[in-house]
Amino acid sequence: MASQPTFLDLFCGCGGFSLGLERAGFKGLAAIDFNHKAVQVFQANFPNIPHILEKDLTRFSPSDLESLIGTRHIDLIVGGPPCQGFSTARQVDGANHGERLKEDPRRHLYREFLRHVEHFQPKVFIMENVLGIRSASGGQYFTRVQAEARKLGYRVHAQVEECVKLGVPQKRRRQLFIGTREDLPGYFHPRLELPGKSIPDATLWEAIGDLPPLKAGEGEEVREYDIARRIDKITPRSSRYLYEVLEVAKANKLTAHRARPHSDRDLGDFLKLKEGENSGEAIRRKVEFDFPYDKTTFKDRYTRQHRHRPCSTIVAHLAKDGLMFIHPTQNRTLTPREAARVQSFPDWFQFPVARTHQFRVIGNAVPPLVGEAVGIAVKSFLKKSMKQQKQIKFDLSPLPNSEKEAVRWIIPLLDLDSRALKEVPSKVFKQTWYSISFIFMGLHPDSALEHGKEVSNDAVDYPVVSEGDPRLLSPYYVQSGWPVVLEGIAKEAWRRFDRELLADEEFYCSDAQMAGECFRKPELLKSFREDRQSVA
Repeated sequence: MASQPTFLDLFCGCGGFSLGLERAGFKGLAAIDFNHKAVQVFQANFPNIPHILEKDLTRFSPSDLESLIGTRHIDLIVGGPPCQGFSTARQVDGANHGERLKEDPRRHLYREFLRHVEHFQPKVFIMENVLGIRSASGGQYFTRVQAEARKLGYRVHAQVEECVKLGVPQKRRRQLFIGTREDLPGYFHPRLELPGKSIPDATLWEAIGDLPPLKAGEGEEVREYDIARRIDKITPRSSRYLYEVLEVAKANKLTAHRARPHSDRDLGDFLKLKEGENSGEAIRRKVEFDFPYDKTTFKDRYTRQHRHRPCSTIVAHLAKDGLMFIHPTQNRTLTPREAARVQSFPDWFQFPVARTHQFRVIGNAVPPLVGEAVGIAVKSFLKKSMKQQKQIKFDLSPLPNSEKEAVRWIIPLLDLDSRALKEVPSKVFKQTWYSISFIFMGLHPDSALEHGKEVSNDAVDYPVVSEGDPRLLSPYYVQSGWPVVLEGIAKEAWRRFDRELLADEEFYCSDAQMAGECFRKPELLKSFREDRQSVA
């Protein structure tokens, strides 16, 4: 890519996503959030992003934003619409499920995100949310996000990202919705990676073990590091995390390392917990707590973290009491700086707000390491996509020469059961699988196994396909976009891929996808043929 790719960060919070994208080489043009404290923190840390706005996206339109930044050409839009409306924590009062479902306006903010996607038509969008969105209101929001984005002309798939695999030392799991514009060839690779930087299965101690010890209620907002302790506690793994992720060498002072005070009763109960144990486990070994508790609901009120395991998921609820985040060796809960380190924020990142707000914005943030991995993956996708557009080269074989031929290759496999599909010769199965990509450029293989329950019969107008077999157009799954009749073929493709009977480039067959686009756009096909003739 000739120039630096650009991004917009909507519902930006304090800037975890933006920080990761900047590290991956992206240029931020604007960041927007409604929360004053989050915007205050963002402004303190991103001098290179020209427009950091405290705005309500239900009132601040995409046209307003375009006028402000002076362009409609954006490579990437990212964001995390408020997730509390989908949080599994709300299942306790039935707020997200069943007959007691409560309408929460935050559930609809994803539409403001998609409104900006529709206006700016970025090459890629990434929307992040909690896993609760998968099941909230029977999964209807999980389906809507994908179906509505697909109508905007995007190839969409959803994937769950386990942050610990990217080196984030916590058990955080998040839902990503990834959309790539249909006119761009290629598939967004589902596996996020951080070559040379991340530490898989990083532990809590690698993130916080070098920090000065504190008692409950102790600490200052700005203080010196305890270098002697760091030298004593450091290991090769923790050194890598401290210097490459937390960038401690770039921080002159240690900030936000202040412990909140606790009552004598809480402090006494903390002492009864073993490292890595919660109150429910302690009760089972006959521990008596001073806190007046109900054994049916008290099981994880207190949780002492373990040094040599990933931390529990850092959440905004830390602003309330932090009792589920008791330090592994000290009799207190985690400080804001410790929580920020667990989230992979570098030590130079400032949180110039009150401690309660520090906890809240840190807990709501996307870990910068996740943002960086997303940025690297998006850059890789865009680079490959642009290369395919400029140098059309088909290596897969056999590829159909027309839509009619593609339909003819697909039809014989439509009514085969799983046993019969396993017996289909490799060459025949590949030509069928390639034919699906040739015709259905908007489908993603990663959506082929998770369709949801909702089915639609609203077929698109595609005469060549409907004349061959109308089932190729409807009914189709609303969530994934896949025609129901192709479900068995997709399952067989996944089986062969998992058993390495289909190579990566055969399963994610972007050559077939591009061949179909060339057929529909003769000017691309003409360019391809001229290129082939010149090589010959």
